[in-house]
Amino acid sequence: MNIVVFGAGGRAGRQAVAEARRRGHQVTAVVRDPAGHGDLTDVRVVAGDVTDAESIEQAATGQDAAVSAAADLTVAPHDFFTASARALGTGLAKAGVRRLVVVGLASIMPGASGAPLMDEPGYPNEYRSFYLGHAAGLDELRTCDLDWAYVAPAGDFDHDGARTGRYRIADHGDPASRITYADFAIALVDEIEAPRHHRTAVSVREA
Repeated sequence: MNIVVFGAGGRAGRQAVAEARRRGHQVTAVVRDPAGHGDLTDVRVVAGDVTDAESIEQAATGQDAAVSAAADLTVAPHDFFTASARALGTGLAKAGVRRLVVVGLASIMPGASGAPLMDEPGYPNEYRSFYLGHAAGLDELRTCDLDWAYVAPAGDFDHDGARTGRYRIADHGDPASRITYADFAIALVDEIEAPRHHRTAVSVREA
């Protein structure tokens, strides 16, 4: 398949690129500044803006599916995630790309109580504006016509762990869960190759 990955220079995006290439897919890696990503090899690296529908359309033309792992910490979270969701919905549709898999955030997923993790007692909320930005982006995604899946870690990432080749769908968010970026990327690419979740959000955790 031809897969376009937005935010390919970040930790989740980079692993999504690697996993897709591991399986033999052709990858277009979209970053803000290709000159700063010379280590993204064996893929087509292009400059793009995930908040601009025209830029997305140009990058996605000829692609079969898209992954968005983009974030911009220099912009207010609400503004960035709503703008990127709108632009992806418009730009991918114009490019004829129907399947989109978005890297999500555990904090806004239901915990064991059924409430979002960020609203459960004891959950750290110093980054609540970031959580709410993600939530607003997910709400915006729900208004588009794409076949999307919002895939979030059940808890957080194991930043230093090795790829195990396994993951599982979580019943609910769990702050104690840790999954490696490499294993999380397997879930992302699985949702491209054999979509199981359609227009919904899902949590994944370590196997």
